[in-house]
Amino acid sequence: MVAEILCSMGTILVADDIAGNCRLLESLLAPDGHVVHRASDGAEAVRAVHEGMPDLVLMDVMMPRVDGFEACRAIKQDPSTRLTPVVLVTALNDTASRIRGIEAGADDFVSKPFNAPELRARVRSLLRIKRYTDDLDSAESVIVSLALTIEARDAATDGHCQRLAHYASALGRSIGLDDDDVSALRRGGFLHDVGKVGIPDAVLLKPGRLTSEEYELIKQHTIIGDRLCGELRSLRKVRPIVRHHHERLDGSGYPDGLRGAAIPLLAQLMGIVDVFDALTTERPYRAALPFARAAEELRHEAARGWRRADLVATFLDQVGRDSLIPASAQAGR
Repeated sequence: MVAEILCSMGTILVADDIAGNCRLLESLLAPDGHVVHRASDGAEAVRAVHEGMPDLVLMDVMMPRVDGFEACRAIKQDPSTRLTPVVLVTALNDTASRIRGIEAGADDFVSKPFNAPELRARVRSLLRIKRYTDDLDSAESVIVSLALTIEARDAATDGHCQRLAHYASALGRSIGLDDDDVSALRRGGFLHDVGKVGIPDAVLLKPGRLTSEEYELIKQHTIIGDRLCGELRSLRKVRPIVRHHHERLDGSGYPDGLRGAAIPLLAQLMGIVDVFDALTTERPYRAALPFARAAEELRHEAARGWRRADLVATFLDQVGRDSLIPASAQAGR
């Protein structure tokens, strides 16, 4: 019971240009243990959300300068704050305001005059959902940290995850993917090799050529990574990237030997940028290739039927146009 009460307590931002309304809401919420902060208009509310990251926002729709609808929309369109629950305060039976609020991304509504038990119950419910969301976000952060720790095991791949996240998301935007897919590509850049946590250092960091048995072991990192990500619904779009970024269009890739369009598009994009980064950064067994040579190799892979030629061409054009080429590959551009 104590744990349930603690879980329902939170930091709440009340936004209303009428100070009396703010005091009233604070008097209704404070007895439940909530910490209440105030904002006098929508612009101040948006700033406060970015600076203080409250657990929930209670916002009147009618405010000067920036009203509640605009403020709600700004909060919900920003990836860093869009998971913050926003409750809009409207007049009783104000259907038009509720429709506008839904379009702005509001999570719930309360009506004036306030029904205290209903208000407190709605706040408790949204705070409970926010806690679950935070737990999922924390679990994903742990997996990302694990991926970066794996990268740190090998000095030759320093910065590889960050570069792939940058390359892949830029490529995704170039071909017109939506924000969710671009976000999945960015996260996939960090997580694509997370399964290497299950590969022994003696194999993963071996300086010389791998035996066939060792190579088969290395290939298991895609399956291990898929299983790690499989526990989180928030990584649903990232899992195919992790499992299939080493597949080839002709079926010669791994782990499942997928062919053609059976390979998820996001995994195909990650495969292209993964090869490019491997070619243009120094490795123990060879120096970094200049851009021209790396581009030639990628085009050769497309000609062999491993990559989509149109995606390779778009990526190489993007790299040159946006100056994404790493310093190690600048020569021979």
